[in-house]
Formats: sequence, C-alpha cells, structure tokens
Amino acid sequence: METIHRFRNNQKAIPLGNRGWDEAHENHLIDIRSRPAGRDRLLDLDTGKEFVNLCSCAYLGLQSHPAVVEGAIEALRREGYINLSMSRLRIRMAILDELEAELGDLYRVRAVTCASAAAAHSGVLPLIASGHLSDGQPRVMVFDRFCHFSMNHMKPVCADETLVLTSPHNDLDYLEDVCRKHPRVAYIADGAYSMGGRAPVRELLALQDRYGLFLFFDDSHSLAVYGGRGEGYVRAQMDEVSSLTVIVASLNKGFGASGGVIMLGSKEHEPILTRFGGPLAWSQGENVPAIGAALASARIHRSPELGELQRRLRDNLALFDSRVEAEGQEDGLPIRLVRMGEEERTVACSRELLERGFYSSAVFFPVVEKGKAGLRVMLRADNRPEDIVEFSNAVREVTAEVAV
Repeated sequence: METIHRFRNNQKAIPLGNRGWDEAHENHLIDIRSRPAGRDRLLDLDTGKEFVNLCSCAYLGLQSHPAVVEGAIEALRREGYINLSMSRLRIRMAILDELEAELGDLYRVRAVTCASAAAAHSGVLPLIASGHLSDGQPRVMVFDRFCHFSMNHMKPVCADETLVLTSPHNDLDYLEDVCRKHPRVAYIADGAYSMGGRAPVRELLALQDRYGLFLFFDDSHSLAVYGGRGEGYVRAQMDEVSSLTVIVASLNKGFGASGGVIMLGSKEHEPILTRFGGPLAWSQGENVPAIGAALASARIHRSPELGELQRRLRDNLALFDSRVEAEGQEDGLPIRLVRMGEEERTVACSRELLERGFYSSAVFFPVVEKGKAGLRVMLRADNRPEDIVEFSNAVREVTAEVAV
C-alpha cells in the first residue's frame, strides 16, 4: 500500500480545526454578512451594528480609492466586456499586455498576471519541482514550515516530480545542509508571513550565489506597503531578479486591486508558464475591471501619494505599538499578533471587541499551532488615529478581563 498522509491529513486536521471554527461561528465571528459603511467601517447586516474592520489586508486603503474604482469602471466602459472567457494562452486582451508592461516596468521584472496568488502557486511550483524553470532537472523542494497554505497544499503535486522536504522556520543551517547534499535545491517561503515575520532574504541570496539555490517567495503581505515603488520587501532586497528567483504577490491586498502577479527574472520562463502552468494555461485570468483597477493603482504607485500612504500606515502602526504589546512590531510590516494561548479565550476576546465596535480576527489551529491562538490585527493607512487609540484601550481591557 502506498504511503498516505505524507503532507496532509484531513481525517485528523478537520476534527481538530473545526472546534475553533464552530466556536467562532457560535460567537458570530465568521460568516458575517456586511456592507460598506464608509472609510474603514462595515455594517453587520444581521445585528445592524457598524464596526471598524481591523482584519483587512488592504493596507494602504487603495481598495476604495476613487481613482482605483474609476479605473475599473473606465476600463469596463472602454473595452465593453467583462472578459474573453477563455485561457490567455490562445487569445489575450491587449489591455492585459498594457498592465503586464506597466507592472514589469514598475518592479523591473518580466511580469505575468493571473487570477490570484494561489493560482500562481499552483502553476509555478510544479514547474520548479520538475526543473522546467531552470536547467530541466528536478530540484529538491524545501518548503519553510510556516509557508502559507496555498503553497503547502502543492506539496503532494511537487512530490510527484521530486523529493519534498519541510524545513524549520527560517533555518538557514538546515537549508545549507540540504544544498550540500543535493546539487539542485529550491526553497519555498513567504517574504512577509501572514502571521508576522519575514524571510532572511539577503542570507538566502548568499546561499543562491554559493549553491545555485532556486528561490520562490510569496510576498503578498508586503507588496505596496514596502519599497519606494511599493515593490515589496523581497524585491527591495535585490538589485536584479535572478533567473533562479520567482516572486509572487497578490494584487488584492496592499495594491488595492484584484488578481496576482508573478515576477520573473527571465522572460524565457513565460512560455513554459503559460503553456504548462496549470491554471495559468487552462483557467481564467484577470478580468477587465480588475485590470483597469490595477492600472489605476500602478499610476498611484508612481506618484508622491504612495509615499504619503505608506507614511500614514507607519504612523498608525507606531501608534498601536506604543499602546499594545504584540508580535510583529520589529519587522516593519503591518501585521500584529496578540498571543492569547487558548482558543476559548481568544474567541471570547474577539467577541467582546466586536461588541465594542472593532473586528479583530481570532486565529487558531490550523491557522496557527495548537495552544498558540491569538488576535490578528491588520492596520491600514485609512484607519483613524482616534479609532486606533480606542481599539488599543479595548484590547488592553478585554485581554485583562477575559480569564484563561
């Protein structure tokens, strides 16, 4: 009998994980039906209460920027249709070429767009595993332990092509040991992790120089918020993107639009991706309104407004950090995690905060390890400072009042 559960085990994980989700559902912390209520607020349609959303990845507030909204509308009017309803491989819209050229120039890469960062993972990772984005020989795939689920769930597919390993988080010694034992290795990591923290990019680049290590990063949580052009944490560490590096990022988060972008150091990789890259080859790409919104956001990224939005975000982060102790304060990125330990206490605190008008999500297994649940706080440039002060006070009070 073939070995099973090498990389995932739903029979074990779902019963364990559902305990937290069931409790969150019972406390009205998931499946919330809402409508926008102005700026950073939402209206809960079931309770009729407004609340400040502190769990959005729209870090610069661009998702509701008038120019971005108008960009989507203008593109739709100009093109006259939503999409071609077919793979880009056979026929693609000229406006898509416009966007990819704009992103390529902005980030100084060859840019390929797709429906989402997760679609990019599904398309790119198996091709790295088989060696078709390098010298044609399979590479040992080393996934960082804290890789996002959208990368981790590709392990079984990659394992059909090559050996797949999981490394301790940010463990450079482990990775170098693998590089010494195997002539071809690829490392898979987040640039900025969804629970806070970041990859040691410069040290990884040194290993690339030494061993020919292939590097794959998802940098969705730092795109737009980091770098003079909003190029993200990883891209900002490189003068040029090597042909042995791929960076993927979501355009849904700080960028304020929709879809995903793949940053390539070599344009020679593009035909392989678009022909054999899973959903890049056979599924839908970005639609016209998403492309129009992304083009408008790119124009903001070339203007002084980007720096102003980044400054507002930093100011809001500094204000929160001065009032609440949380993980993530040292990495310069917009995610904070207030550790609570147990799921029950975390859910109770999140529920009390929502009663006070602030939504901060309770995260628990399988999002984080068992016993390490907490409140994830996602601050944005469009949060009001007075709301951050009130929210900080509420966090301190609620975490003190709710017993373990």
